[in-house]
Amino acid sequence: MERTLILLKPDCIERRLMGAIVSRFEQKGMNVIALKMLRVTPELSKQHYAEHVTKPFYPALESFITGAPVVAMVLEGLEVIRVVREMLGATSGLKAAAGTIRGDYSCSRQMNLVHASDGAEASAREIPLYFKPHEICEYTPTLRPWFQASDE
Repeated sequence: MERTLILLKPDCIERRLMGAIVSRFEQKGMNVIALKMLRVTPELSKQHYAEHVTKPFYPALESFITGAPVVAMVLEGLEVIRVVREMLGATSGLKAAAGTIRGDYSCSRQMNLVHASDGAEASAREIPLYFKPHEICEYTPTLRPWFQASDE
């Protein structure tokens, strides 16, 4: 099983799309093993977006991500990092295919609703920024045999 960090960004919260987006992950068969609403502080933003802090666009990014609450969650599943990123679609909602989350709900590059870890290393770095180990609730859904074969 693989894990990924998901952030439902301020535009997602303000537009009341949280339920619709979480529902898509659940319908795909992914396990939500951690979930909470919080305000990203400037300090947390700098940690999360460390590779962008010196770039000219960073002040606008920090202003955006700290401007309203976010919902942070950890999803678990087979190849969950790749699957989630495919479900999200291209970073810009203007370029994202119809049927993807961004293709269906976004028409902006920055206001693209959801952050997802882009790889295993990013996931391992990002999850501890938002969740302490005791906040992650591992479990095996009783429906798992109906989502995946036992040898997957």
